[in-house]
Amino acid sequence: MNDDIKREKDDLREHARRTRSLLSLNADDLKSFSDLFFKNIDIKENLVVSCYWPIGREFDTHSLMDECIDRGAIIALPIVEADTKILKFVAWTPNDDVEMGAYGICQPVIDDKIEFIDPDIIVVPFLAFDRKGYRLGYGGGYYDTTIDDLRGRKNILTVGVGFSKQACLFNLPVEDHDVQLDWVITEQNAHKFT
Repeated sequence: MNDDIKREKDDLREHARRTRSLLSLNADDLKSFSDLFFKNIDIKENLVVSCYWPIGREFDTHSLMDECIDRGAIIALPIVEADTKILKFVAWTPNDDVEMGAYGICQPVIDDKIEFIDPDIIVVPFLAFDRKGYRLGYGGGYYDTTIDDLRGRKNILTVGVGFSKQACLFNLPVEDHDVQLDWVITEQNAHKFT
């Protein structure tokens, strides 16, 4: 990785974390987000939608998961495995237990009966996004690597979700491994990129 780009991204991450720590949504904002999401993203029965369990001040996807389940979709949550940057996904319902996984992220309980599934839609968190559909993550490369792997095997849709104030007015620094999202949806807008 180019050291200058790494430093620039680290500085942007710090600023984006501070900005996000001040953000929250009220009930009207959540309804607006939900309306925009389901107007633009076609959730069908048995479609596998990967969401994430929010940490810190990440955009909370619980109401999105509930609505997807109500529409007949299967919700999957990601699991980080040792020695790989490719996330695995496990079906989850609100009745299922979760446990603390890597990086302090809640994930489905791992046991010898667990079955992995590939999502059709990946809902992706971010610290910031730009007008070209690139996102600034935490720097681990898990989502970029996973999306690239899945796109090599099947058609998937990637949807970044977050707060409108996480938008950058400039293009984020992009490296070869960074992937462009298909959509970013906030409480104010639905942005289509591909």
